[in-house]
Amino acid sequence: MTDASVEPVRILVPSGAIGAGFPESQVERGLALGADVIAVDAGSTDSGPYYLGAAQPKMSAAAITRDARILLNAAARADIPLIIGSCGTSGADAGVDWVAGIVRRVLAEDALSLPVARIYSEQRVADLRKHLDAGRIHALPPLPELRADTLESCTHIVGMMGHEPIVDALAAGARVVLAGRATDTALAAAYPLMKGLPAGPTWHAAKIVECGDQCSTNPRGGGVFVTVDATGFTVEPLDPETSCTPITVAAHMLYETADPFQMREPAGTLDVREATYTALDSRRVRVEGSRFHTADQHTVKLEGARVAGYETMSFTAVRDPHVLGQIEEWAALLRTMIAKRVTQTLGLGPDGYAFDIRLYGYDAVLGDLEPARTPPREVGVMLLVNAADQATATAIAKTANPLLLHLPTPDMPYLPSFAFASSPAEVERGAAYEFVLHHVVDSVTPTGMFRIEFGDHQNG
Repeated sequence: MTDASVEPVRILVPSGAIGAGFPESQVERGLALGADVIAVDAGSTDSGPYYLGAAQPKMSAAAITRDARILLNAAARADIPLIIGSCGTSGADAGVDWVAGIVRRVLAEDALSLPVARIYSEQRVADLRKHLDAGRIHALPPLPELRADTLESCTHIVGMMGHEPIVDALAAGARVVLAGRATDTALAAAYPLMKGLPAGPTWHAAKIVECGDQCSTNPRGGGVFVTVDATGFTVEPLDPETSCTPITVAAHMLYETADPFQMREPAGTLDVREATYTALDSRRVRVEGSRFHTADQHTVKLEGARVAGYETMSFTAVRDPHVLGQIEEWAALLRTMIAKRVTQTLGLGPDGYAFDIRLYGYDAVLGDLEPARTPPREVGVMLLVNAADQATATAIAKTANPLLLHLPTPDMPYLPSFAFASSPAEVERGAAYEFVLHHVVDSVTPTGMFRIEFGDHQNG
């Protein structure tokens, strides 16, 4: 039974990610609509494993500071909580500390007094080995069962929290919650769940608004406003010139989900098979019928990254029409010639390094799935070398340099000239990382793998 007496909760989501920017006027509009909480994401695995492996942020400090200043002042004026999740892109402890340092400076500069909680999600290998030995860690497809040496190889491992640690921080008096790695939905779901609203509409609303106005007709960097109540939720854009429609709202269940009708959270599974989407007017959509099935076992997903060698990149451009007319054959010849020259010059066999050639403007994005096969006007050729150390990777790229500048096709009676994008042509990218964990831990408690700290923090 749903308690109809529970008050609705109004959530302001200013954008899909703090640091991406949003109009300050939209935040003011959200406050005028009566927002009870501000929730915004700060991280993702979308940009690859580097940000977790190196524990470095994707956004600049200036971008985070600009957005945080607007949101902190808005939360202080309205006396409502501000929740930021997956701090520092990956949610590693260093990312939480980095955002905490920015928040501390803004609070001091703007004379704001808001209690701040930091929730740390980074995991100790020793603790995870205990879970592994107890049979509490399970692989998600397509990965195999976890080996202890895989844990040991990771530079950083985070657990993905649900709403529970955020609720604990709010209940303890935090007005600003800076969470480590969290599900995108947990940030918006935490406050309404804390206030007693039903899980079905709460989790569905949180999923729809996780990326700001991506659920609207104009997904270009603005925010949305959602009201969750006892029987459903109503969502609208914060841009008065933009609309939410039943199609744009329902379509967001297709985003980053394996199943458009069900989505797993640490505490259970959101089920929208019976959800209805109704346009209340030209801008607002009402959703009802969402359900949430609590899992028998609460789980925490692990994300881990490790060093996978060191990379050096070269990028050249081909405009010679003869080469472009047989670009696949030319690329195959380039691969053969690079391998031959590396063996001749450096004495390295194929087990000592790896390299990739990507033809931008031809098939670099889709590869064999690319349907077009007509000769392009020009093609960018990326050589990406991976080796056990940076010096070797760069030496291989330098060995390939003459080929990337002048390699002709076998039937050409002249040397073509190609155009490097930079000088020097070799760009050292440093350590390359790979994700190696796609596993879940059977949680002993929903909050046991996370640490909450309050008070001033001087790092970051």
